[in-house]
Amino acid sequence: MVANAALRLRIAERRMTKAELAREVNAEVKTLTGKLGTVSERTVHNWLTGQTRWPPAKIRLALTAVFDCPSEELGFVPTGRAQSSATEEDVKRRDFIAAAGGTTVAALTGAAAGPRRIGISDVQHLQARFAEVVASDHRHGGRLSIETRAGQLADEALALQERSTATQRIRAQLYASAASFMSSAMWAAIDGRRFAAALQYHQKAASLAAMSGDSSIQFRIWSHAGSLYRHLGRPGDALAANDVARNLPIARRDPLFASLGHARHAAIHGLTGDTNAVRRSLGHAQEALDRADSGVSRPLWITAFYDQAELGSLALAAYLSAGSWEEAEAHAHRCMALRRGAMQRSHAITTVRLAHAQLGRGDLEPAVATAMSVPAEVSAHPRVTGMLNAFDTKLGDLADGSNLARTWAEYAHNSRRTTA
Repeated sequence: MVANAALRLRIAERRMTKAELAREVNAEVKTLTGKLGTVSERTVHNWLTGQTRWPPAKIRLALTAVFDCPSEELGFVPTGRAQSSATEEDVKRRDFIAAAGGTTVAALTGAAAGPRRIGISDVQHLQARFAEVVASDHRHGGRLSIETRAGQLADEALALQERSTATQRIRAQLYASAASFMSSAMWAAIDGRRFAAALQYHQKAASLAAMSGDSSIQFRIWSHAGSLYRHLGRPGDALAANDVARNLPIARRDPLFASLGHARHAAIHGLTGDTNAVRRSLGHAQEALDRADSGVSRPLWITAFYDQAELGSLALAAYLSAGSWEEAEAHAHRCMALRRGAMQRSHAITTVRLAHAQLGRGDLEPAVATAMSVPAEVSAHPRVTGMLNAFDTKLGDLADGSNLARTWAEYAHNSRRTTA
């Protein structure tokens, strides 16, 4: 029996206790399967001593999400049958489906009994799982476990399509469900700064959405693509992708979709420094939002996040990118006043953007106070971390060696130790 030195080192680097690691793994298992995990301190002890060399698949996925690295890098070694299996990705896919209980392909398709006819209840089951993915994204955002789960559920929807008989309408809805899951995997990858994976998800999602004929999910996917290229610093590609979304029938028919399309266009224009284009797009976005009928039935994914606060957030991003500090700060305050309480990650992103705007205006002391107000539990989110690191660099350029810079440096150091 060989002790797991790699895992012990990872735990030491993060200053975690066995109980803390157990709690985090159990939480990730719940994100993956819908049920809280049963990992205990004794379980962690067995990992560290080498008594357990290759945990079950859902535990490996949870550990991967906690430490953001593959199981092998945590010192775990496949044994026996696991070692001879095709690939780790195949193991993850098979074991995840087995671990997900009531959402398995077998449970939905009745594979042992041969093909069966599927109907609207099967589609509704998948839509309920999609609602869970959207809710998990709002709570956590960017986690590898969300990306993995969404990708697996897309596979589940496609397997249901292949192993069953259905009407053309139901098949179209199954493709739309698969595209929805794939778009959530894409967004989780974007939010977690895993851009190469996001590009791959986009290709798959766009193909599935085209086969579904559902312009609302096509809008989501191409709008996400615009955001992806914006984060990659490619405004030309971002504008082109967002134009695909804006020209879809749903955007012409529903002012809420039109508003989101214009708002994201404004954020992209911010990268080019074209403040006139930013103002023009934001004006169109506000006008469309004012016309949107709140009584209209719409997909969950857009009603769950897009409102006046999110329009303000995109306006803030646009003006911040364009270097219009005063307008950026004004939109930040409006957005924070309107933001829904449950969206902690979004609130944190707005807070850091406000700090950047204050820094741009030369208000260094308020900027540092704003940045220090970001909750520690949210500051570890990849987007928030990157924005705080950029804030650190800008503050160093403006006030290197000052008492204010030292205060921030000490706070940032202690904060990283707390969340590590």
